[in-house]
Amino acid sequence: MDRNVPGLSHVILQKLNMKSYEDYKSAMDGRKSGSDFGIRTYFDMFQKMEDTFKFCVECKKLPDALPDPKSLRRCKRCQNVYYCGVACQRANWPLHKKFCKKLKLVALDRLVEWLIFTGDIPFPTDTWTKPAWDVKGWEDWFSMQEQLEEKLGAIVAGRYMTLLWANAGKPRPEDAELRESIRRLVTDFHSRPLTIGLGLRLFGIDPLTRPLTVHVVGASHVETLNTRLTDYDELTRMFPGHQGVEMVMVGVDVVDGPIMRPPLTTLAPRGKVYLSSYKGLYHDFWESHVETKLAAPPDLVVGFHPGFHACPDLLAGWLPTLLLLRDYRLPVLFTVYSEQELKASLQILVELEMHIVGYASNPFASRRPEQVYSSPNKPPVYCSSHYIALLGAEAVPGAEELEDDDGWQGGEPGAAAVAGGIAPGLG
Repeated sequence: MDRNVPGLSHVILQKLNMKSYEDYKSAMDGRKSGSDFGIRTYFDMFQKMEDTFKFCVECKKLPDALPDPKSLRRCKRCQNVYYCGVACQRANWPLHKKFCKKLKLVALDRLVEWLIFTGDIPFPTDTWTKPAWDVKGWEDWFSMQEQLEEKLGAIVAGRYMTLLWANAGKPRPEDAELRESIRRLVTDFHSRPLTIGLGLRLFGIDPLTRPLTVHVVGASHVETLNTRLTDYDELTRMFPGHQGVEMVMVGVDVVDGPIMRPPLTTLAPRGKVYLSSYKGLYHDFWESHVETKLAAPPDLVVGFHPGFHACPDLLAGWLPTLLLLRDYRLPVLFTVYSEQELKASLQILVELEMHIVGYASNPFASRRPEQVYSSPNKPPVYCSSHYIALLGAEAVPGAEELEDDDGWQGGEPGAAAVAGGIAPGLG
């Protein structure tokens, strides 16, 4: 998470001696034995995953730097952070007590996330019984799921949940806590397709009238590590009767897998969400595929946590793409993890003279709390907690504003409006 990488990150894969999600999936499917990766048992697997979080949260020492690597002890309350001794634990408690309860949820969700890879999560969902514009957030979405408690109960009582707690090295929580964890992880799983649906609504793009193409720019292993061909089918349940949607994942870190297939040269199949990908930079993809008509131009461009605010090097890598999006006046929706990232990103976009037509809290943000990996005693962040909507350059006359008639208020800041926030340079 120090690089805003949630979920089963490359750090964990490396600890498991695996090079990719395909290695992990092969082990789970039985196509490769765990011994191929130095993993003998489920217990061994969970311990290796937990090892990536083992360091003293007060003095930052790793196990190898301690006289006795086994001296690290976990906080009994949150089951999440570690200390090398009583002195560090006491020194850290005034800070840790502010976040201990929330970090307990982080640790629980980190384990229950395994059920996404086994296929238990998410549970099967139903076609929306309300129009998309009447679904204001997750409570409305959960209210449309028939037999919700039975679905949650089946996962809690399932084989893999039992295997998890027999091997996790931690006490099994109460069933009510597990149900809430599953609900949070379901929001995490569906947050991306529902955020895309939100973007279509905000820009007035109607999937019922014509086939659409959505480009996910800056896609990495975060979006593609566990991506199956059906993972964005919630858009079909959100917009029943749509004319077809193609999702093209574009990024240098796109992971090989089922969606590693070329973009369509024809319209997306009616009533289907079709996933494809391109491994490379977006401006290169535009030149090689969009301009040559090997791929359709986008009706909407989405970037989940682009991170260009983080440092000058990342911004330099993003700059050609940002300028392309601006100059072609493409409808763009970016998401960020926190209000701090929102302010920093807005400052950069203002300096690039991009037309910011709306920004707000995302009603379909993940409810799963994520810790900052190297410094857990901070407020957790949430995937896609806020969004920024862009359309072309600030100086373009007649650019249309978003109509926030749903109560999802946005704003259009000038430089002064964000001057009080973090203002990283463009250098």
